[in-house]
Amino acid sequence: MIQSFKGMIPVIHESSYIHPKAVIIGHVTIGRDCYVGPGAVLRGDWGRVEIADGCNVQENCVLHMFPGKSVVLQKGAHVGHGASIHGANLGVDTLIGMNSVLMDDVILGDGCIVGALSFLKAGSVWESRSLIVGNPAKRIKEVSDAMFKHKIEGT
Repeated sequence: MIQSFKGMIPVIHESSYIHPKAVIIGHVTIGRDCYVGPGAVLRGDWGRVEIADGCNVQENCVLHMFPGKSVVLQKGAHVGHGASIHGANLGVDTLIGMNSVLMDDVILGDGCIVGALSFLKAGSVWESRSLIVGNPAKRIKEVSDAMFKHKIEGT
């Protein structure tokens, strides 16, 4: 379901796949070759949702924000099943594990991997290639080249 909100109409590149049971509302832009799975909700009602080329937003994810904030997924970002992204900025080729929660103003550097069920508190900033896990989340090490390659293949 693709809906306008207060005159804002989602813009979706024709090469992207949006499952018929996904919900895309308002100020949402989706680039080339993206995937949005069933049950995903991208809600650009109080701010904007920007999905760059090659991103993957899997089943039952929620992307939303407080008024005046944005959700930004940079090129190749991958949001795993059931994750909630609230006003966060995901760097190039990041991976968000299943059922993780990223709060407002989180900034993930390029190539970060967030483990399943992690909670990243509002305003936290993470350096590139960080492996982030836990609740509350912490950086446990750098993402290895092998891990990064596996992420690229998965997305």
